[in-house]
Amino acid sequence: MSHGQYLRDLLRPLGVYNLEAPFNGGELDAQGQALDQVMAWIEEVQREGSLSTAESWGLEQVAALFVRRPVASAPRKLAAALAALLRIGGDSFTLAAINDTITGCGVPAVVKELGKGEVSVSFPGVAGEPEGFQELKKIIEDILPAHLGIEYDFWFLTWAELEANFPSWQSIQDRDFSWTQLETCVEYL
Repeated sequence: MSHGQYLRDLLRPLGVYNLEAPFNGGELDAQGQALDQVMAWIEEVQREGSLSTAESWGLEQVAALFVRRPVASAPRKLAAALAALLRIGGDSFTLAAINDTITGCGVPAVVKELGKGEVSVSFPGVAGEPEGFQELKKIIEDILPAHLGIEYDFWFLTWAELEANFPSWQSIQDRDFSWTQLETCVEYL
């Protein structure tokens, strides 16, 4: 129901106003239209003011607060990534919290402790260097505590897997692999 109709319904029981007259009805329509516009604006601000409901400019405003934009691009995934970044606090440097934050930011990586102030970052299910690795690396290094040494582990075809899956060099040439395709064909075997 529009606010113009709401105002009419509110005043009708009083019986004092001729609500169909052009001067009364027109004024109620104009005020109702202004209230409709304000209500639409308030609903948009309310929606965009919360990460759980934001769809456009609210997400962009929150993303602008960070040095790096999260990897996610779809609105719900971006909201989840921003929420993960906002959860970082003074007690967020446990391994579980770091992995939760990295995964929440849309980075397909897992951090493991190596001991003596070093961690290993791997990309499960991704053969070779992940697409956009340089940007992913910056995001990961922004999340990890600065005092940690970081070792990046990538998944490539080993010689044992090569020998087990290809009986000869000719079988590799028959598939017409480039070197990059060959060393990352682990997921196709």
